[in-house]
Amino acid sequence: MMKLFKKVLVVAFVVSLAVSIFSPVLACVDSAPRKIPPIVSTDWLQLNLCRKDLVILDIRNPDAYGDGHIPGAINVPAWGVPDSEWFINDPFTVPPNVPWMEMPPVNDLFALIGGAGITKDSCVVVVGSTSGLLLPEAPLALYATATITRVAITLLYAGVRNVAILDGGFDKWVYEGKPVSTEPVIPTPVTYDGKVNEEMLVSMDYVASKIGKSVIIDCRDEGVYKCIGLEPWCAYVGHIPTARNLPTPSLWDIKTDESGNAVYITYKSWLTLFIMTLKVIKWEWYKEIIVYCGVGGYASTMYFILKEVLRYPNVKFYDGSAQEWTHADMPVEC
Repeated sequence: MMKLFKKVLVVAFVVSLAVSIFSPVLACVDSAPRKIPPIVSTDWLQLNLCRKDLVILDIRNPDAYGDGHIPGAINVPAWGVPDSEWFINDPFTVPPNVPWMEMPPVNDLFALIGGAGITKDSCVVVVGSTSGLLLPEAPLALYATATITRVAITLLYAGVRNVAILDGGFDKWVYEGKPVSTEPVIPTPVTYDGKVNEEMLVSMDYVASKIGKSVIIDCRDEGVYKCIGLEPWCAYVGHIPTARNLPTPSLWDIKTDESGNAVYITYKSWLTLFIMTLKVIKWEWYKEIIVYCGVGGYASTMYFILKEVLRYPNVKFYDGSAQEWTHADMPVEC
């Protein structure tokens, strides 16, 4: 018992030391401090509903928004609505050899953001759904949760600095009995004049040139990473050579109902996320880190956590992901 206690103390000391050393270093990498935390709680949002620079961006479909939303929230759906999409090539609407969920053209993106009344100085909280099915073949709640960060990183890509996500989404808000409105909020359009973060995205050729040099993280489930089962959007199984596996769903805590469906999904604590990523990235936090997944959903969550929450200094997003990689007949490992 005493030996176990000593081990726990040693681990606690090492973690505390690592946090004290690396947190200030990582936090100082970005010269522009945030006005809001990258992940906000439902309590935080309720206390800040009247904040003048706050935009609550509800990305659920119009029917769900109409049935009830957070007071003051505007509705710009993530996908499925013409002229209101945060990415192009919606899943299953184009052939698998055409990369899904790609960044939209800059002019279209800026028009979308401006139409939502968002400026580069806005504080945006992205709200989506985190509930639903958790079937192995169709974990829709996980995909919906990842869509929230997909919209968030698209805003970051467009130059909106203060972008946050609501922990637990609209579902946790309702579960806690917080106020809901059915009155639609129509934003006042503006001319958006942000600056695109071109360095955030990397191409397939770029990733190929960084094999063995950068830290490459495969954010898919462990079974997919280990070549157990083929994703329908990929041409064959396997992961990018040298890629390490850190499944995005492992970052979440899932509250389920009696049927095993998700009631809502939240993120693990900052310290837990720090330890989880440290186990995979190890002491190579200073290197370039490239994240990818199947089509760009799970990888968006990993990017957001590494770059915005944990403040790793050099994180890149491979949008084409395994879908583009395998359909281009690129090399893989198992």
